[in-house]
Amino acid sequence: MEYKNIRLEINNKIAVLTLNAPEVLNALSAEMVTEISHGISETLKPENGVRCLVMTGEGRAFCAGANLSALSQPSEMPPAGHILETHYAPVMNKLRHLPFPFVTAVNGPSVGVGMSFALMGDMVLASENAYFLQAFANIGLVPDGGATYLLPRLIGWGRALELSMMAEKLPAKTAQEWGLINRCVAAEDLMDETMKIAEKFANGPKSLGLIRQAYWQSLENSFAEQIQLESNLQTEAGRTFDNQEGITAFLEKRSAKFEGR
Repeated sequence: MEYKNIRLEINNKIAVLTLNAPEVLNALSAEMVTEISHGISETLKPENGVRCLVMTGEGRAFCAGANLSALSQPSEMPPAGHILETHYAPVMNKLRHLPFPFVTAVNGPSVGVGMSFALMGDMVLASENAYFLQAFANIGLVPDGGATYLLPRLIGWGRALELSMMAEKLPAKTAQEWGLINRCVAAEDLMDETMKIAEKFANGPKSLGLIRQAYWQSLENSFAEQIQLESNLQTEAGRTFDNQEGITAFLEKRSAKFEGR
């Protein structure tokens, strides 16, 4: 597939997916979402050897939300939930079920459903000049893209409602203080810091994907179910080459050389 709205680069076990429509601040069209979905599928192909996915934006924004600029009249819009069901939900589910770590580098404004994409990262890094905005109330809609699931779990009920109902910008520094993101760094250091983390993950053990699975599932499981899941995943991890290599390296007092298998 030839991409018009994203770039996908795969090097040294790391895939970098860049939202590439800077003229509209990387606002998401249906075509762009389709390309994102295809790009994610490419990272899942065994022959590409991807062990970490990074998402960022081109230009001065991460993502300005859904692209409504092509619609001159509200009457031209399809039912508001339709594109969520047909485009966004499948992509969000792909990201949720990735078998390897996912890192987001928020280089600028992260608005609406663009904020949902940012928060799907296992590690979320943001530039000091970035901000987050749940803008839906400003146009008479409700948060989407999984925002109402993610926000109360990340920052609590009260702050989630505040962001969603007040529709005010949240600076990256405050987002870090709230626990919404992991790290807030200088703009010029964002991609360097992001790639350091991506490299660590890409050279880490296969169990990183299982850790990811355990924490995502914990949001839905009872305690008893989660304890059982831990047992199942630990059994799976214990059968990997990387577990044996990790133990051997520990006993030999050297750094482990994981292979992701």
